[in-house]
Amino acid sequence: MGNKQTVFTHEQLEEYQVGVMSGALTGLFYRYQDLAPQLVPLDYTSCPDVKVPYELIGTMPELKDNPFRLRIAQVFSEDGDGHMTLNNFLDMFSVMSEMAPRDLKAYYAFKIYGVCRAGDFNNDDYICMWDLEQTVTKLTRGELSAEEVSLVCEKVLDEADGDHDGRLSLEDFQNMILRAPDFLR
Repeated sequence: MGNKQTVFTHEQLEEYQVGVMSGALTGLFYRYQDLAPQLVPLDYTSCPDVKVPYELIGTMPELKDNPFRLRIAQVFSEDGDGHMTLNNFLDMFSVMSEMAPRDLKAYYAFKIYGVCRAGDFNNDDYICMWDLEQTVTKLTRGELSAEEVSLVCEKVLDEADGDHDGRLSLEDFQNMILRAPDFLR
């Protein structure tokens, strides 16, 4: 009550709470601030233009062991470089929340796995065979042979490629996820 510092304006609280449960907002802000206390002010009422570098974002417990940590940060950062504003950070946690709608999680999973050419998302709105191979290799941490990876990817395309064009659209991806309910947990 008495000595609490104002972190956000009332308008900021209303805007931020659209995607994040109100009780979690302050906790997420302090997690963001703890990543770079020298960059992120405790008083956010003046809407500072701050970005926490990917090098710090990638060390968070939720990301540090994830083989897709860089891609996740790139997808949620507004410039695609992995450096995050508070809004980007809140968006990422909102989507990762158990409360996030399944179609929203599928949309971001599609963006994360749709990586072409060594991490540069090609914006063609498809996951191609190359993307699948990279994804399976990362998920299995390189423990499968190239032939095994290809076999898994061919099976995925056989099962999920609804229009048989050799690649997965967002719709194909969402349909695949509906058949695998544990995928997005």
